[in-house]
Amino acid sequence: MSDAPPPIRVLVCDDQALVRTGYVTIFSAQPDMEVAGEAENGHEAVQAARRLRPDVVVMDIRMPLLDGIEATRQLAGPGTEDAPKVLVVTTFNVDAHVYDALRAGASGFLLKDAPPAELVNGIRTVARGEALLAPAVTRHLIGHFARHLRPADTSRPARQDIVRALTPRELEVLQLIAEGLSNAEIAAAMFITPETVKTYVSRILAKLGLRDRVQVVVLAHRVGLVPGTS
Repeated sequence: MSDAPPPIRVLVCDDQALVRTGYVTIFSAQPDMEVAGEAENGHEAVQAARRLRPDVVVMDIRMPLLDGIEATRQLAGPGTEDAPKVLVVTTFNVDAHVYDALRAGASGFLLKDAPPAELVNGIRTVARGEALLAPAVTRHLIGHFARHLRPADTSRPARQDIVRALTPRELEVLQLIAEGLSNAEIAAAMFITPETVKTYVSRILAKLGLRDRVQVVVLAHRVGLVPGTS
């Protein structure tokens, strides 16, 4: 009997049939993935995700009837339960699109010209609950935009609540996540193992009621827990 984990179920959402076919071909060839379904517009994406309950939704931004940002908000925005991870993939490398996607609840952001291996790795990354943003993007982009965010959910903790809720080591991990460090980089900086970092990250998410590392980054910048953002 195999002990292999179940495959990552992916929903492909794009208004171009050729793009969807390419994604399906790439994902179906991966031993740890299966394509749960396809959608060609935002309405179909929301309906299919709620019906099929995929682990990851690969979401285009510009689609008819309902754009990918609003579809993401309906699936993974504030107040949603059992939300899938949303990986936004678009041809438009525009700061505002990244900002809107993250604010809507996306767990990652890639450009369509990314190599297939990078796209596949992106799905695995967000499926694990990690943010898919390069450290440079995290530091420059989220640091710039997060201070302008307004909480959509008033139950989100304030700075003093975060400090009280976390241990000093958890707070240190949170700050390093917000600076764009990977688990391996955090482990090296704190002289602990990557497995210990994963444990800290899980505790931080649970204590603060956050879904993934993207929300950790945005929250930390918004409440001034990262140098230069207070």
